[in-house]
Amino acid sequence: MNGVHDMGGMHGMGPVVIEKDEPVFHAAWEARVYALQRVSSFHARWNTDMSRFSRERMPPAAYLAATYYERWLFGLQTLLVEQGLVTAQELATGRAATKAGEAVALRVSDVAARMRGRSSARVAAEVPPKFKPDDPVVARRMNPVGHTRLPRYVRGRRGTIHIDHGVFTFPDSNAMSRDPKPQHCYSVRFTARELWGLEGIARDSVYLDLFDDYLDAA
Repeated sequence: MNGVHDMGGMHGMGPVVIEKDEPVFHAAWEARVYALQRVSSFHARWNTDMSRFSRERMPPAAYLAATYYERWLFGLQTLLVEQGLVTAQELATGRAATKAGEAVALRVSDVAARMRGRSSARVAAEVPPKFKPDDPVVARRMNPVGHTRLPRYVRGRRGTIHIDHGVFTFPDSNAMSRDPKPQHCYSVRFTARELWGLEGIARDSVYLDLFDDYLDAA
């Protein structure tokens, strides 16, 4: 998605501020939003890529003004309404519009285990790779309206396959239609000068993890 969240290579955003001894959460509500996001997924109404796409759809001005967990909260609210778990009115009022029926609920005793759980996008599927290490490739010029993990600044640029990571769920299709479309993901090396022109430092390179469907043979 060509949205405001894809900020790689953009100017005018100021320096990255590194907070010394930064806490995991700056306020109790941030921890609560994180927990709500994690435990709400037990309904299996969405996946990780759908969750990322929900945050990317935050209006640009609001996105730039929001903190990290404010974006998470927007994404969670978006998913809850889209998946029919709550209504926009219920979110606005904080009150249920109808009496709870036979809704499946997560027990308090199960929350801790849910928070500790890990998921992986790696897929145990026999999918032949399109490329091998040292193959020259070019990142596709594409402008999707949906979710993508291919940054704007690398589209149309030439690189070299560095490592084949193996087979993974393809995030673009997984976010839009829950189609895992398993394929290989590679570490691809791009020289700084290929990305930034003569202003790039000749000895520097950028390595990006990119999928088969993002790449063509150069």
